[in-house]
Amino acid sequence: MEELNIETKKAEPDPAPKIIGLTGGIGSGKTTVAKFIEDCGFPVYYSDVRAKTIVNDNEDLKQRIKNLLGSDSYDQNGLYNRKFVGEKVFNNDELLNQLNEIIHPAVRLDFEEWVSQQTKYLVFKETALLFELKLHLQCYKSLLVTAEDNIRIKRVMDRDGKTYREVESVMSNQMPEKDKIKLADCVIYNNTNIDDLREQTEKVIFEIE
Repeated sequence: MEELNIETKKAEPDPAPKIIGLTGGIGSGKTTVAKFIEDCGFPVYYSDVRAKTIVNDNEDLKQRIKNLLGSDSYDQNGLYNRKFVGEKVFNNDELLNQLNEIIHPAVRLDFEEWVSQQTKYLVFKETALLFELKLHLQCYKSLLVTAEDNIRIKRVMDRDGKTYREVESVMSNQMPEKDKIKLADCVIYNNTNIDDLREQTEKVIFEIE
């Protein structure tokens, strides 16, 4: 009897999700847009939130930060001392760059692991420094949330109780909005109301191909 030659077709692996970089300056409404994106069913990786966890949980990274900035980089409970670290790197670009060279690779690895677990065709990476660190070059598309300067300043003053000059000082140390707009593939303007912001968000993300 002749043997039957039955070919089995291997299942094609699911395509990797497309990574969309999400960014916006202080007071832009970036976090609100991220929540709207999640409401639409797409996962969002919050880089700053994950970084806060990583600097507390990764023992090798903790030691490297201590070696760079001193033992006071962590408090008596072993938790990251953001106030101390912020004061150390303030107006010291060289020290800040060295700190970023420690933290950012760890966050990148954490993000890659997170992406590997996702099943949606789009995933969003929320980060304040998308363009500054050239992370947009690693993304399929970049999405910027922006607003007029006076609106952003008022939002932060109301939210954080900061003075006009304090908020203006923070903004002056960030990449100018006009430069971010030139780099962004998609722009959401958060100058009006929450309903308009949600509508813009939904329109942008469902038009991404």
